[in-house]
Amino acid sequence: MAEKFEKVQNHAQINRTSRLAREIWQDHYTPIIGPEQVEYMLKNFQSPGAINDQLQSGVVYYLVVRADEDSGYLALEPDPEKASAKLSKIYVLKDKRRCGLGRKTLEFAEMLCRDMGIKDLWLTVNRHNHAAIAFYRQEGFTAAETVVQDIGGGFVMDDYKMVKNLSPG
Repeated sequence: MAEKFEKVQNHAQINRTSRLAREIWQDHYTPIIGPEQVEYMLKNFQSPGAINDQLQSGVVYYLVVRADEDSGYLALEPDPEKASAKLSKIYVLKDKRRCGLGRKTLEFAEMLCRDMGIKDLWLTVNRHNHAAIAFYRQEGFTAAETVVQDIGGGFVMDDYKMVKNLSPG
């Protein structure tokens, strides 16, 4: 089944991305970080206004569409001067997982990075998100450090920073 990666550029796409975020985050992250932090993060980082602000600052978002259904999304924060990029978002709906869509989305992100001359792709992942950590390890990421970041509202992100070198060979 072919998937399409649709660059988020207009308000309709931003709204679709925000709706996907709400569905995915409430399902996946509520057991890990609790409903209050999920709500805080959705409002501050994945609302239509927050996504629009990120796009204006150079973050690149793509919707993942499979069988004409929004199935996930990704966001990249390229830093060409350092030849690195942060994979700040890579999310797939629960009923679309475990069928290769996450891997194809990651491969697409890596292709975008290589096209931009990016050598290192990195991300942060919640230290208790064991399934995601296992997926990233399987895909060649290694844990570089532990990162605890205050995100306001009395909340912190307790993450691992994971890195993958994209240089050939």
